[in-house]
Amino acid sequence: MKRRLVLPLIMVLNACVPISQGGIPSRAVIADSSLPPMKTFGRADIRRPAVANADLVRDFIDLSFEMESGRQLPVLTRFEGPITLRVNGAPPPTLEGDLSALLIRLRNEAGIAITTTTSPGANITIQSVPRAAIRRVLPQAACFVAPNVSSLSEFRSARRSPRTNWALLQTRKRLAIIVPSDVSPQEVRDCLHEELAQALGPLNDLYRLPNSVFNDDNVHTVLTNFDMLILRATYAPELKSGMSRDAVVRRLPAIFARINPRGQTGPRPRPDRTPQEWSSAIQTALGPGANRSTRRRATETAVRIATARGWTDNRRAFAHYAKARLLQAGDPAAAKREYTIADRFYAQSSSTRLHRAYVATQLAAYEIADGNADQALRLIEPNIDIARTSQNAALLATLQLLRAEALSLAGRDDEARTVRLDSLGWARYGFGADWAVRAKIREISALNPLKTPV
Repeated sequence: MKRRLVLPLIMVLNACVPISQGGIPSRAVIADSSLPPMKTFGRADIRRPAVANADLVRDFIDLSFEMESGRQLPVLTRFEGPITLRVNGAPPPTLEGDLSALLIRLRNEAGIAITTTTSPGANITIQSVPRAAIRRVLPQAACFVAPNVSSLSEFRSARRSPRTNWALLQTRKRLAIIVPSDVSPQEVRDCLHEELAQALGPLNDLYRLPNSVFNDDNVHTVLTNFDMLILRATYAPELKSGMSRDAVVRRLPAIFARINPRGQTGPRPRPDRTPQEWSSAIQTALGPGANRSTRRRATETAVRIATARGWTDNRRAFAHYAKARLLQAGDPAAAKREYTIADRFYAQSSSTRLHRAYVATQLAAYEIADGNADQALRLIEPNIDIARTSQNAALLATLQLLRAEALSLAGRDDEARTVRLDSLGWARYGFGADWAVRAKIREISALNPLKTPV
């Protein structure tokens, strides 16, 4: 079983919801809206920075022959031959379009022969169920994929048996992807991208990867060019299910030379391996179930480990970001310092521009609250295109709402109204129901000192 964990890292600002609203927004509530029409993204235009093939070989092996727990996988597994996929359950209205766009990308960019069917014998079944049903089985999962089953009920019966043990697979024939039916359209789409990628390819997630959905930081929410290269290599004709690690290693250099000719450059220095203690600390800090003091100790552990190991990459930045999240409610000045440190480390790589956009929402919020409209705009405006290109509607809407408040603070009220109106269609896709959208609007509007009651 692979699962997308409920880590609230990417919830911009505090992701507040109104106290009077209970439960989860239903599809009917999302569809019956008094807000402007929902906006959706067109064809993905994912930027394609060059990736060194020597790095791809190393990353492919680390992703494909190990589980997140550290358990080694003895052989490569994938589907052999054309792959069929069906959807059942109660899919929300946006699922069909988002899935279709994803399948087109998988065929065109990863060269995977995958088509939809209505047959119960499909290789992959995507079952859409209420979020509460997923939580009853896996309390920390937003969505998940499991082998040798086709439904949530079948997984529930077989979850502790060898049948659903990835390490025992020799090839992939039948999988179930379980996604929530009653969350925002973006959350459903994000689950489709991450879980279908892992249904087809690697089972591991690596925190050291800055430009991939195969990373539990949940920053990238749609498949990147790196992910497509990994999937294309997985289905290269030179490979097949059952091959050993050594056999795959011997074939990968020629595979990547063929599919990524731009990558015939020298490798980066091998990054330090992420210790399990650091990963566990991050999940304790940002996942559900721990109290505030436990979370805070976990963030301090993550920062201590990152510092002691001399990291200067996205993992070091991520540890400071997590610490800032925990400090924000009780010590906003200390939280701002941690966000600033996180941004400094993220700024050291062009691969973490999207990460910096998340940090920018936090730092811009501080500037708006302090009445610094010009500084807030300098933080916000360069990141709007990054959010749009990354097809992250929740982030895009948040940046636009922040920009509207900064413009209002600067006395540019007509511009502010235009920007705020444009944000609402993206907010409907990113946050879902009207009440969730309006809560986000109220949260960001409350930052503006001109609107704060005396």
